[in-house]
Amino acid sequence: MNDKTVDAKDTSRNQGDASTGQYDRGIVPAEVAARQEREGASFKQTPSLKSEENARTNDQTEDDSIDTTDGYTVDQEGLLNNYAIEPEMYVNEPGDLREEEAELAKERVGELEDANEGSEGELTAKRDLRGKGPGLV
Repeated sequence: MNDKTVDAKDTSRNQGDASTGQYDRGIVPAEVAARQEREGASFKQTPSLKSEENARTNDQTEDDSIDTTDGYTVDQEGLLNNYAIEPEMYVNEPGDLREEEAELAKERVGELEDANEGSEGELTAKRDLRGKGPGLV
C-alpha cells in the first residue's frame, strides 16, 4: 500500500456511505461531481414555491399563476426529472379529481371484498356450490 496523503475533499466524496446516494460505493462519476460543485446547496433539491420566490427568474409565484413545482423527482445522480401532473384548472371545479379518486378507491375496496368473499363448506369432492364471482380477473 502507498502512504500517500489524500486531500480531504477527495476523501469526503469517496466515503461510499448511503447518504451520498451513488450507484457505486466509493466512486463518484465526474459529471455528478461537477454538477454537485456547480449547483452547490441546490444539488438534489426539487423546486418549491418558496425557492421560486427567491429565484432571479420569479414569474410563477403570483396568485393567478399556475403552480409548476409539482411532479419533480431527483434520481441518485442528482438529475432533476419533471413528470407531467394535470393541474386542476382542467377540471370543472377545484377538488373534483380528489373526490373522484376517493370514490374510485371506495368502489375498488367493495369489489375486492365481493371477490374475496369466503365460501366455507361449499366445496366438496363431489360438487362445487360456490358462486361464480363478480367476473373480476
